[in-house]
Amino acid sequence: MDAKLLVVVMGVSGSGKSTIGTALAHELDVPFVDGDDLHPRANVDKMHAGHPLTDDDRWPWLAQVGRALQAAHEGGLVIACSALKRRYREAILREEPRALFLHLAASHEVIADRLAHRSGHFMPPALLDSQFDTLEPLAADEPGVAVDVGGDIAHVVHTAAEALRTLQRR
Repeated sequence: MDAKLLVVVMGVSGSGKSTIGTALAHELDVPFVDGDDLHPRANVDKMHAGHPLTDDDRWPWLAQVGRALQAAHEGGLVIACSALKRRYREAILREEPRALFLHLAASHEVIADRLAHRSGHFMPPALLDSQFDTLEPLAADEPGVAVDVGGDIAHVVHTAAEALRTLQRR
């Protein structure tokens, strides 16, 4: 039997990291953690005030995300984390080298529409441009896959689970 997957569901705010991540964790029979819950309070306050995080703000958070994956070990884990830049993903991999990344990809227009209809989240739609400016899609040499989130959740989750299982077996 294959070891349980350690997956970082990545993408810009509004791409569905929490929704898809929760459904993917259920599909893979592993726990789900929202990486937003691992942010220090100062980061949450800064984003809520409409200010993008700096790299100095992110490094401790990214290390915590990697440590959460490492602690999950054989039990597997799906964790939602924007991981927008390659160096952010590398920081996570330094803590847990077996992690795989699932990039939830969508157009700026799709994400803007989702954010316009979402309430109760600390990421204001005004920061979307900075998210897309920061985003470095997965490179071919990174451990992960990209999935278009334009379809329904069940299709996205099934496609993602199959792609991740295939990647894990390599």
